[in-house]
Amino acid sequence: MKLHLGLIRLLLLTSLAGALSAAEVEGVLMDKMCSMKAVKDGQKAATMHTRQCAMMPDCEKSGYGVFTADNKYLVFDAAGNEQSAAALKSSKKKDNLKVKVSGEVTGDTIKVASLTLQ
Repeated sequence: MKLHLGLIRLLLLTSLAGALSAAEVEGVLMDKMCSMKAVKDGQKAATMHTRQCAMMPDCEKSGYGVFTADNKYLVFDAAGNEQSAAALKSSKKKDNLKVKVSGEVTGDTIKVASLTLQ
């Protein structure tokens, strides 16, 4: 019975490790509302997205994420949204908001540990 419970625990830990993975992701910081255009039109649309747009109340309210080189959009958690808003406010960049994010990725969401506009 002990061996059976140990095996079950090992399988659970292994499956959780596959679901959560620490990652460093680079891409373009975008608000969720505008990310749909980038998903449809690709990297050019993402790099042309402006800081001014991302800071608009409706865009900020929609939350932030990173649009990656392989044309995927990862949604940030609450901490990532706060870090994004602060980074945008302190930045002088107008567009091409390249960002480096580290955190745990689960599906299409990233639990942000750190975020740096480049």
